[in-house]
Amino acid sequence: MSEDKVFIFDTTLRDGEQSPGCSMNLGEKLRMATQLEQLHVDVIEAGFPIASVGDFEAVREIAGVVQTAAVAGLCRAVAGDIDRAWEALSHARRPRIHTFIATSEIHLAHKLRRTHAQVLKDVDAAVRHARSLCPEIEFSCEDASRSDIGFLAEVVAAAVAAGATIINLPDTVGYAVPEEYGHMFKEIRARVAGIEHVVLSTHCHNDLGLAVANSLAAIQNGARQIECTVNGIGERAGNAALEEIVMALKTRGEYLGVQSDVVSEELLRSSRLLSSLTGMMVQRNKAIVGANAFAHEAGIHQDGMLKSAITYEIMTPQSVGIKHSTLVLGKHSGRHALKQRYADLGYTLAPEELERAYKEFTAIADQKKEVFDEELVAILDERPVELDSYFHLENLHVSSGTGVRPTATVELRRGETRLVDSATGDGPVDAAYRAIERVTGIAGTLTEYSVKSVSYGHDTVGEAFVRVEFDGVLFNGRAVSTDVITGSVKAYIEALNRSQASLTRKKEQAKVEMEVTA
Repeated sequence: MSEDKVFIFDTTLRDGEQSPGCSMNLGEKLRMATQLEQLHVDVIEAGFPIASVGDFEAVREIAGVVQTAAVAGLCRAVAGDIDRAWEALSHARRPRIHTFIATSEIHLAHKLRRTHAQVLKDVDAAVRHARSLCPEIEFSCEDASRSDIGFLAEVVAAAVAAGATIINLPDTVGYAVPEEYGHMFKEIRARVAGIEHVVLSTHCHNDLGLAVANSLAAIQNGARQIECTVNGIGERAGNAALEEIVMALKTRGEYLGVQSDVVSEELLRSSRLLSSLTGMMVQRNKAIVGANAFAHEAGIHQDGMLKSAITYEIMTPQSVGIKHSTLVLGKHSGRHALKQRYADLGYTLAPEELERAYKEFTAIADQKKEVFDEELVAILDERPVELDSYFHLENLHVSSGTGVRPTATVELRRGETRLVDSATGDGPVDAAYRAIERVTGIAGTLTEYSVKSVSYGHDTVGEAFVRVEFDGVLFNGRAVSTDVITGSVKAYIEALNRSQASLTRKKEQAKVEMEVTA
């Protein structure tokens, strides 16, 4: 084993799934496991086989699908649990039995009601039994961070002597702080004979917001496996976040002296897949994968970013799977960022034009959180544009249901011309959007879509919001309707019309510039 290699043990499908509201069915677990392989994690903990028939089936199916990572199943230090785990894991390419028992006085007195001697006997029997079935055995001391260090060392020594190949010392309740958690690993390395022949592992919970910091402290004190979850999901406040761990190792690898084999460019894809499967979205300011992780609004920051990204970004957005950084235009933005965004939109502004545009921009920005591209374009031309002068929805017919391919027929009016076409899609809204593309001949990329209720009751009014990219420029659309699909279509058409209005303004500006030049 390379001394500088840190193994990434992903427990999204076991500890992460225990997070309230994050349960996944078999198909969803298989999709997530496949993505974790794409991410190149070293171990996938697929579930707790004895817990339920569903967990057993999930572990067994994942064990049969995963080709590169080790697949682990969790079990208590009980023969029946271990046998059930092995039944689920036995056909895996690299099976790992992960067995555990609590070691803190709190757990021994209030949960297990067992003496030190009984626990040591249980550890020896469980690990020996597991090792007789499987060559790769991980043993965890539950609540290690609140355990007596002398007794903890005895338990670890017993597990190592019985054949454990990985020793995990969890901060089960997120109680530790980095210095003491790191010291625990240092003490175990000093007290336990033969510890150099096993991999020490860390598993931290985030109750005090210290899961990642504690994990790194363990690494600095000899641990070489980190147990973590995508998006940091897990019991209570969650686990150490995989994406934060990976990028800490990558960004500060020279300081920490270690590295992982994870393909960091797959982090965003993994995060978004998990969010879509569980419905648990990450907050905008979430490190690494949050919407604001590579977004800049402050004028000083934006000026620095335009001169050199390294001034305010310690990693590239591409390194985590994000296309590019974003300069958010809001009330804190400066002239340089505004000028650059106009250039991105195809407008070259003279100093006096920029000054006028900046004054109007700041007036708008004071009234709202973010100023969008179509509003920037509108600033350049004070004449109002009637959006309905472009495309107007006349009729919409959608067919969808169980066993039916969703189909939409859209009739639009542009002036005196009526345009009709149909398309199929993955759902009724997708089919309608595809029909609009066919009938107009204008392709857009949907980058954001949401529908929310603005009233109560069965006949509630829903507000649809879309953000669509046309020719590299983002345009927003909103609409309200008691019919979700109709509202979604009207919102898309509004975004489309805004793009057409922007195109008209560009053409008119270009014409004026040519006349002036002539």
